[in-house]
Amino acid sequence: MSAIPEFTAHNGFPLPAVGLGTYGLRGDDGAAAVAAGVDAGYRLIDTAFNYENEGAVGAGIAATGVDREQLIVTTKLPGRHHAAPKARTSIEESRRRLGIDAIDLHLIHWPNPRIDLYAEAWQALVDAQQRGTVRQIGVSNFLETHLDRIEAETGVRPVVNQIEVHPYFPQEEALALHAERGILTVAWSPLGRADELLQEPVITEVAAAHDITPAQVVIAWHVARGTVSIPKAASAEHQRLNIAAASVKLDAAEVAAITALGRPDGRLFDADPATHEEM
Repeated sequence: MSAIPEFTAHNGFPLPAVGLGTYGLRGDDGAAAVAAGVDAGYRLIDTAFNYENEGAVGAGIAATGVDREQLIVTTKLPGRHHAAPKARTSIEESRRRLGIDAIDLHLIHWPNPRIDLYAEAWQALVDAQQRGTVRQIGVSNFLETHLDRIEAETGVRPVVNQIEVHPYFPQEEALALHAERGILTVAWSPLGRADELLQEPVITEVAAAHDITPAQVVIAWHVARGTVSIPKAASAEHQRLNIAAASVKLDAAEVAAITALGRPDGRLFDADPATHEEM
């Protein structure tokens, strides 16, 4: 298996270009899928408090023979825990459910600007990093105004912003902003509306040209744009194909043609971070 390319944040923190999304992977089956993914070569494992599967993810990690230091385990702070005392407890509970000494990457899941406690939550993550409870800290679904505020108030810049990115919603401005600041972009739902997207002629034509699957084309598109993708994959075959896609090289014309699939209404659901709340 070829090595997965890495992208590096402003502080030197590296992330592999393809990680394992775990949304919906729960219980014994979920733990087995995570263990299989790690054994297949995944080194970035993504979960969240609100996924209700941190225990399964932790069990899956524990079941593998891979050195813990090789893994980057990501989880996320929910909106209902943004207040500092709740945030500290939430971070500790996530760590215990995962069964690890320190969380490798802890994110704020959504800014929830109406509640307006995201800066307090960010300070709680800064404090947790200083205590050694977490190693790296970042955010998810933050807009430029949110990024500006937390850095201005704490002096600490996130290493990651995990946002919705897929060919129907390519987020070119956000990617450029992140690149300028050395913030890594991690794409959630990287395959978007897969049933529709993977039948797009431009996707199927590129797949045929490279003798790969349409899903692999989309993952390769993310890699070409410098974006980390975290597709969920429960089956061993899908896990293998997703990792293999990290080594596929698309040319600039192919990348541009796929990016042109972007739509004004490309979001998967009504989740504009300026107004959306997820508690």
